[in-house]
Amino acid sequence: MTKLFLTLHVLAAIVAVGPVTVAAGMFPPALRRARRAPEDGEARTTLRTLHRICRVYAALGIAVPVFGFATAGSLGVLGSAWLIASIALTAAAAAVLVLAVLPAQRRELATLEGQHAASQPAAPQHLDAPSAGRLAMLTGVFNLLWATVTVLMIIRPGSTTGA
Repeated sequence: MTKLFLTLHVLAAIVAVGPVTVAAGMFPPALRRARRAPEDGEARTTLRTLHRICRVYAALGIAVPVFGFATAGSLGVLGSAWLIASIALTAAAAAVLVLAVLPAQRRELATLEGQHAASQPAAPQHLDAPSAGRLAMLTGVFNLLWATVTVLMIIRPGSTTGA
């Protein structure tokens, strides 16, 4: 059963977290392009698609800790320091995504849609507004947290399995 849980855990991480990290990373540059050409419907469609990918795969990402806990329980490592650290970092990554990245993406989309509806192009000084840079930074923090969790899952400091 452990092998099944581990397989499902790794697959869930690849299938759910991978698309979020890529789509979230693509959002800030796409936002800057959309701001330069607010009348470009394709740019707004790209942003809506990237945001939808982030939302949907973030929801699917709940499978990662579910299968992770099942795997850890079957291995008897629930009290291991590396696992506790991984759990804390996973919770931090989820919080950054749900409380910061997704709402910021939603706000930026609403702003662009409002500008388009009012036919008011963005002012030139807003092309690289701090919100796009802040969103890129938040996305980087999210991705760094997941990368750290991945390293902890592979290295497992103090593990007695020999891997």
